[in-house]
Amino acid sequence: MKAVLVINAGSSSLKFALFPTEPELATSAPLSGQIEGIGATPHLSAKDASGERYDEPVITAGSQSEQHRDSLNHLFRWLSSHNPNLDIVAAGHRIVHGGELHSAPVLLNESVLRDLDSFIPLAPLHQPHNLRAVRAVAALLPEIPQVGCFDTAFHRTQPAVAQAFALPRAISAEGVKRYGFHGLSYDYVARQLPDVVHERARGAVLIAHLGNGASMCALRDGKSVASTMGFTAVEGLMMGTRTGSLDPGVLLYLMEQKGMDAKALTNLLYKQSGLLGVSGISQDMRTLLASDAREAREAVELFCYRIAREIGSLAAAAGGLDALVFTGGIGEHAAEVRQRVAELSAWLGIEIDTEANARHAQRIDTPQSRVAVAVVPTNEEGMIARYTVDLLAHAA
Repeated sequence: MKAVLVINAGSSSLKFALFPTEPELATSAPLSGQIEGIGATPHLSAKDASGERYDEPVITAGSQSEQHRDSLNHLFRWLSSHNPNLDIVAAGHRIVHGGELHSAPVLLNESVLRDLDSFIPLAPLHQPHNLRAVRAVAALLPEIPQVGCFDTAFHRTQPAVAQAFALPRAISAEGVKRYGFHGLSYDYVARQLPDVVHERARGAVLIAHLGNGASMCALRDGKSVASTMGFTAVEGLMMGTRTGSLDPGVLLYLMEQKGMDAKALTNLLYKQSGLLGVSGISQDMRTLLASDAREAREAVELFCYRIAREIGSLAAAAGGLDALVFTGGIGEHAAEVRQRVAELSAWLGIEIDTEANARHAQRIDTPQSRVAVAVVPTNEEGMIARYTVDLLAHAA
């Protein structure tokens, strides 16, 4: 079986999915999973198309880089043992930052990797691990081509004014600008919209990617014109453990009055805040919606309020609102969140069908709603596989 291996590498995990390329690229991965606990006690878990699950420990040793390599080596052996005729013909990688150089998927070589290394200061929590996986695959399977797919690329169509900060030009010239993220998800969902909202797909569309990481994107004619995430993936909406947008004066206060340094602030902004910080209970929306605690209710209320605020802002950037689309783990499965957001945004003409929303229908707007409202599952791994196959076909 000829297949594309899709990899999404983090600091302590390797998510993977295997997409057969013959007779044609599958729309969903028949085998997917992850290796978690890299740096501690690595463990592989996976499931196939029939729903059968697999779990086993992974033996690694040495540095973080060596553990990533050993984890990939284990993964390749495991894949081969479960698919004796497996022929991995290419690897596609999610890479968070493409900077201003890359607005489309690219064939990865050492020269490109050096360029991507230069973006590590722009995404220090993600980029190093993405690139480490690329180099580990190159060492283990040097004969296969690898393709980088960027979370920032989809947003390069935004006008210059939407990407700018009100900073001195010398700082902006160094690359300090709004890049936007979750682009792979937005690209996939945008391609589904003509079949879901029909002619409205070419109008003013807002997509809400709501999960542990959350953001929104405004589209016009299927292209990104504005997004809530900017220079980093911490701006914008409240998230599972991230603050979202925050008055910079709060950071100055914490530095001056609490003595917090960059490491402490990073931990606060990315890991201790959001739903977890406000509730003091959990970062999991399912847990919070099931809780009777006042703190849980307040966390959900703030989450929905921030989304509604951004809907107004993004509608202005898009020049109207023809469709609102929910995706991501929360967006696809939390009917109560969708209901609350719709109620807060009713002034825009949004009205959803309560029964259709409760059963997670694809279209959840009422016939009277001036705005089409849809639920569209995202598929970032499938998008990476498609990018990879298409790029290699054009390069042949």
